[in-house]
Amino acid sequence: MPSSVTDSALAAALERLAADCAALALPDPLLVGIETGGVWLARWLHERLHATAPLASLDPGFYRDDLRLGGLKGQVRPSQLPPSIDDRHILLVDDVLHTGRTVQAALRELFDFGRPACVRLAVLVDRGGRELPVCADAVGLRLQVPAGQRLRVSGPDPLRLQVA
Repeated sequence: MPSSVTDSALAAALERLAADCAALALPDPLLVGIETGGVWLARWLHERLHATAPLASLDPGFYRDDLRLGGLKGQVRPSQLPPSIDDRHILLVDDVLHTGRTVQAALRELFDFGRPACVRLAVLVDRGGRELPVCADAVGLRLQVPAGQRLRVSGPDPLRLQVA
């Protein structure tokens, strides 16, 4: 496996992700980026998809099921969500899907704000290694990253993806 992904492969992954998101045909979607990488990716998708609803973000740090194992990693940012998400079509956006625990925590936080009509998941990279039954609806790039190795995404400008 290469230690990094080329610029052209990343550009193609972004285009694939945008096309997959558009194909979901969500009416007036609320794009919600998961801190931190999902936020800039959601911002890019928001512009690319010409979304009209304000961009939202959340940091599911307090909702993680592994808090007791290692405490909080860094600072938890305040979530920026509408007061109610009842009956909204939500596109939840993150940079990397791995175990599924971040997505599970994000869903728990979302449901504290209301009952959406649907939630779809968009990720730049699906690296495999699921611990929970979570599946992305829109994926830019699928990589099999061996257990014990990390996938580092930095960006957005320049966007870089490295396996370490």
